[in-house]
Amino acid sequence: MPRTHQPDQGLFHAIHPEDVKWQPFPAFPPAARLAILIGDPTKPGPYLIRVRLPAGTRMMPHKHPEDRIYTVLEGVFYIGRGETFDESKLTAFGVGSVIVLPGDQPHFHWARSGEYITQVTALGPLGLEYLQPKDDPRHAGPVAVGPATDNSRGDAL
Repeated sequence: MPRTHQPDQGLFHAIHPEDVKWQPFPAFPPAARLAILIGDPTKPGPYLIRVRLPAGTRMMPHKHPEDRIYTVLEGVFYIGRGETFDESKLTAFGVGSVIVLPGDQPHFHWARSGEYITQVTALGPLGLEYLQPKDDPRHAGPVAVGPATDNSRGDAL
């Protein structure tokens, strides 16, 4: 019987940094970016994404239904657990750190000391629910898409 593979995993291939396509994500603050590397996060099954938050950007308290594994690729990833944004509850994780976040765990992020990039591995579908509806960018009207980009960092042309 032929072996079945997960989506995007049936053929050997590599994803180079210059091939990463950063895009806005409606549930993120406008300056944040998401890149889908493997799988389809909207469907059941494994997915691998990257999240980039520019310096100073905060993600207010939210939770995901799926268990997640974060790996810090660049910068310092500040994450706190709890239902309110509390700077005293933030923990800093440097490059190479791996963080296991159980599903339904309220948490928040802050790019406190500069831009960071994390890689997230999970089983979809991806979910993101803010604890306070006022914090959800999806309720703030349409997200403006910035100018075209020509590189993996998403810098404006």
